[in-house]
Order: sequence, then structure tokens, then C-alpha cells
Amino acid sequence: MIKFFLVLIFLIVNLLNPAMGLAFEASDPSVSLLQNRISNNFSRIYCKAIQNGFSKDEAMKSAIVKTENIISFSYNPQKKWIEKDDLANQISLKVVNDCGWSFGLIGEEGVNYFKSYFLEIYEKTTPDKNFSNR
Repeated sequence: MIKFFLVLIFLIVNLLNPAMGLAFEASDPSVSLLQNRISNNFSRIYCKAIQNGFSKDEAMKSAIVKTENIISFSYNPQKKWIEKDDLANQISLKVVNDCGWSFGLIGEEGVNYFKSYFLEIYEKTTPDKNFSNR
């Protein structure tokens, strides 16, 4: 009878306070790899557009639309775990490192500026879409 109560108490404690290690981590390596591919693709498109004489707004809209199309048609199930803020940060780092110097963005200030600019244009360009919700 004492074993029964001990087991019952143990089960109740576990049900009320589940182990934290059982939750899915968004930092899954396959999600990071997908985010890396997306940010590399975005940076390549954006930097190439800037080099070809596009304005910052034109380059941004073009890169967002082309990257969004690639993500939309991707069959990778990990895309639903991408956090927009994390992706925006990774994209900003990549763009500033690849070609930010050519339009005056360097360092942490450049990354922060580009991130806020990216998120602003992204919301205007694709208000009904979200990188992470497919």
C-alpha cells in the first residue's frame, strides 16, 4: 500500500512539473542549417542587386521576394521552426559582412540598422506572410 502511494505521489509530481529536457529545442542543427542557407541566399541576392545599381529599397524588396519564393516552395519541414527575429539577425550579419561596407554599414551598429530596416521592409513587402509560418 505504501508503494502505491509513493508511485502515485511520484506520478503527480511528474505531471505537475514535467521535465524540461523533453521539449523540442528550436536550436535544432537542421533549423540552423536551413537558416544559414536562407541568409546566404538572401545576402547573395541583395549584394548582387546593390552591385548592379539597384537602390537599397529595390534590392531589399527583390531579395525578400526571391527568398520568400524559395522558402514557400521548399519541402523542408524545419522551416516552421524558424524564428523571424533570429533569421533577420542572421541575414543582417551576413549582408553587413558580405557587402555592408559598400553602403556604409559596418560592425554591430550596421547589423542593428540593417536588421530593423529588413524587418520594416519585410512587413511592408509581405504583410500576409511570415518566414516561420508555412
